[in-house]
Amino acid sequence: MMLEKNRPRVVGSFGNRQDLLNANAETLKLACDIAEVRLDLLEVDAAANEPLPWNHLLEIPLLFTARRSEEGGAMAMGPAKRMELLRGVLDHATWVDIEVASIAEMSELIAELKMREIPWIASYHDFEKLPADTELSQAALKARDAGAAVFKAAARLAGPVDVARLADFQLADHGIAVSTMGMGPLAPVSRLLCAQCGSVLNYGFIGQTATAPGQWSSALLKQAIAQLAPLDF
Repeated sequence: MMLEKNRPRVVGSFGNRQDLLNANAETLKLACDIAEVRLDLLEVDAAANEPLPWNHLLEIPLLFTARRSEEGGAMAMGPAKRMELLRGVLDHATWVDIEVASIAEMSELIAELKMREIPWIASYHDFEKLPADTELSQAALKARDAGAAVFKAAARLAGPVDVARLADFQLADHGIAVSTMGMGPLAPVSRLLCAQCGSVLNYGFIGQTATAPGQWSSALLKQAIAQLAPLDF
């Protein structure tokens, strides 16, 4: 799937196993362009583990994530366990998410993704603040140099100045496709603005459970983004 700045895509993320099992492929196509399966969330309910709980959604592009606990993962799992989970789904993966902070410890998986020509997202999360521009730029550079297809940055916004600064970061050229979004009370407006500024992937939730503070439902986000005209500065 090719990503373009003037065509923001919507990622619908499942907040729990039941939302994933309840999802209907035809309805999902209207709500998002890519569906994110959070393997760390599924592990929380491993006792009720159905084989391939996403098997009914294989016609949808699937993004698989095994989030580290330090950046919002549902449980503490070391890199070996997270790599094991991700390796087990590569036959079904259109995309894979690996945190910028995990690049070194997951280098073997990254090499396998390259060999299999599966693009990956290098993600960066801060649930307390919007980091300095230099910190975000360094993370984007690290993502680019590691071979990621997209650098994703999600951070809590303290006020309108942070919304503007995140949008300015999105508008800049970082040598890699960028996906940005705010978290917290200003998350909804920031996600629309960042999409209008060229964020290639824009996250909402599928079902009843958000996967980040202030997240739109995926269906509403997709409808709202469709009304935006791309900015051309």
